[in-house]
This record gives sequence, C-alpha cells and structure tokens, in this order.
Amino acid sequence: MPPLGEQFALAVAAKDHDALRRLLHPELDFRAMTPGRVWDAAGPEDVLGALRVWFGEDDRIEALEALETDAFADRERVGYRLRVSNADGPHLVEQQAYLSPRDGRIGWLRIMCAGYRPVD
Repeated sequence: MPPLGEQFALAVAAKDHDALRRLLHPELDFRAMTPGRVWDAAGPEDVLGALRVWFGEDDRIEALEALETDAFADRERVGYRLRVSNADGPHLVEQQAYLSPRDGRIGWLRIMCAGYRPVD
C-alpha cells in the first residue's frame, strides 16, 4: 500500500471525496494556509469542505504533474502539483503537506498551498 501522503495526493487529484473520507481520521487535527486564508478544521467533513472551496465544481483537475513523498521522525511529507483548468484558463497548483498517522489514517495534517498560478 502506498504511503498515506501519496494516497492523499492521488485522492485530491481525483477529487475522490469518498477516498479522502476513508483516509482522514474522525478526530483529525487540520490546519492549512492558502494565499488568501488560514484554515482550521477538526474533522474530515471540514477538510472536504475546504477542498471543495480550493477545487470547485468548475475547476477541472486535468493531471497530477508531480508527486514527491518523504518521511522524517514521526512525520510524512508529500508535495504535489496539479494542472487545473477553469474559466480563467490553465493553472498549476502546488501544495506541500505534512502528516502523521493515527490508527492507520491521517490524524494530523498541515497543508501549504502556493495558489493557482496561470500557465500558457
């Protein structure tokens, strides 16, 4: 089975909320920073709500351009870059996530997002 971080990135790229729900511990400790906001959540549904804002219905995730995982001490790191298209054209979105497992699921998660960057 791939590391939790890789599973998370693949589920985000697929907008697979059922898979994300299975990956996230019910008592998840979550924080994230996007270019315009800091996010705090205490459970999977709050994280899914944030992801629906970040990648809305009109945002088509066309490809997972890059995926890199690593582990250190008691944390795992995953970096991923998504090619996203919407009414404003094509974009790249890169996120770095740090996580720790809890009972085989993601129990602690921090994400930093570079935002939507336009590409030609």
